[in-house]
Amino acid sequence: MEKTYNVDENGYYGEFGGAYVPEILYATVEQLRSSYRDIIASEEFKTEFRSLLKDYAGRPSPLYFARRLSEHYGCRLYLKREDLNHTGAHKINNTIGQILLARKMGKTRIIAETGAGQHGVATATVCALMGMQCEIFMGATDVERQHTNVERMKMLGAKVNPVRTGNMTLSDACSEAIRDWCQHPSDTYYLVGSTMGPHPYPDLVARMQSVISEEIKWQLQEKEGRDYPDTLIACIGGGSNAAGTIYHYMDDERVKIVLAEAGGHGWQTDHTAATIHKGSTGILHGAKMLVMQNEDGQIEEAFTISAGLDYPGVGPMHCHMAKSGRTNVLSINDDEAIRAGYELTRMEGIIPAIESAHALAVLPKLEFRKDEVVVLTVSGRGDKDVETYLKNKSMAGEYGNF
Repeated sequence: MEKTYNVDENGYYGEFGGAYVPEILYATVEQLRSSYRDIIASEEFKTEFRSLLKDYAGRPSPLYFARRLSEHYGCRLYLKREDLNHTGAHKINNTIGQILLARKMGKTRIIAETGAGQHGVATATVCALMGMQCEIFMGATDVERQHTNVERMKMLGAKVNPVRTGNMTLSDACSEAIRDWCQHPSDTYYLVGSTMGPHPYPDLVARMQSVISEEIKWQLQEKEGRDYPDTLIACIGGGSNAAGTIYHYMDDERVKIVLAEAGGHGWQTDHTAATIHKGSTGILHGAKMLVMQNEDGQIEEAFTISAGLDYPGVGPMHCHMAKSGRTNVLSINDDEAIRAGYELTRMEGIIPAIESAHALAVLPKLEFRKDEVVVLTVSGRGDKDVETYLKNKSMAGEYGNF
């Protein structure tokens, strides 16, 4: 089936996308654009990629029937357990694919941005695996609140560069990584962590993460006798786990798609990261997308309790799908996410990343049929967020009493 919501030959999803890069990076981005599809379609790449996903990352990730939550919300709820991957999140899918691509292109140095640290850890992990030099750019605010992941990156041999510009979070880390890339275009590969950045990165990352929905199809066939759910749910920042969750269902109108973005203190306030609710069309980090900006086009700071969703933009694929009405995007506030994280922990014995807790907080906002099949992607595990959960347990309602 033709993917009407997928990227066109010019690198656009509807009005969103493209490649808006400094002249010094033009040849580098063009080299990637002209070669990535042939490389990832080759049998050599596919064989090594699949082998590493299976034997190194631990795929397939389970599709777990959450019995107690299903009874609580009146549906048949399955959790796609990306939190069980090596390094603890969906990020490893993408970094394995891109490190193979970088090696094939003859690059010797890898740079990456990271917010919650999961992409940084996954990048440092594959660089250690392949014996490649690695530098990670991370906002100083996130370095402090994700200290354990910073130490993991260092253990793996990566150099971690705290970024002290702006509000010192993910957006600033992206900007600093691009500055570094401009200084080292010939030997450096920028391993982008989400479905953002100049074309072809949004498409490339979505393809690497599409293993998630590829597995959902056959796992549902085994468990439910059909290969599609009624509803798909995922959290969305830049959009990589959401893109992977929906990739094989984008044009399947039988499937409702509900995404959760970070509302912070509320999308109507100045303390939010709910870009699809509050953003307008602009250019950020190499692509046209919805961004949070003032009347002069200056980027406004994003705010959320979740370091991984703390970004004032959202990938062009998701902008197009939201604007087209294909996806229903809900804004989830900090307190709602914390409560949902505690609820999953107490009801199913799974501590989710705070990013994933935003997706779980969608459940009480929807109405389901008893026989409705719902798949929700738990994009990462909550080890990195335990301190944040504990600091904010007063938001957890009845689950915070311990």
